[in-house]
Amino acid sequence: MERIQISYEKLKKNTWTAQEVNNVKRVIDFVQHLMNNHDFDYILKTYGPTEYKQHNRSIPNGIQALIKYVEGYTKRFDEYTYDVKHIYADGDFVIFHSHATLNTKHRGNDTKGLNILDVWRLEEGEIVEHWDALQPMDGITRFINLFTGGAIKNTNGVY
Repeated sequence: MERIQISYEKLKKNTWTAQEVNNVKRVIDFVQHLMNNHDFDYILKTYGPTEYKQHNRSIPNGIQALIKYVEGYTKRFDEYTYDVKHIYADGDFVIFHSHATLNTKHRGNDTKGLNILDVWRLEEGEIVEHWDALQPMDGITRFINLFTGGAIKNTNGVY
């Protein structure tokens, strides 16, 4: 399966500060290895175990919990990919607007998969906090979200 590559060069903004550039590159590396390459050992070695506060109520706090969640998802949907369409940066915050799909044949089809906004907060270059908003684009992903997103696994709140 061909992996989607997140391209800093295509998505960068000339208005970003040096700190924002570094933060964006850090989050790109994190997301590329976690969501597209599914290289969980790399994520654990490079980003964990740090304090990582999760605001997606379906995922417990911590990098290891995030890895476990994504690993379970990719076992069920081994063609899962995360295609970043836009990146926004504001100081310690990096936002990705992305299209995630479960099947290779659905890549680029905005009537399939998930429309996702992810927000990360960094401290001194370390990813320490995450929020997201997901919009299922078709009946299958609505059904999957209904059954995978119900249990509350942290008490951080969504805001």
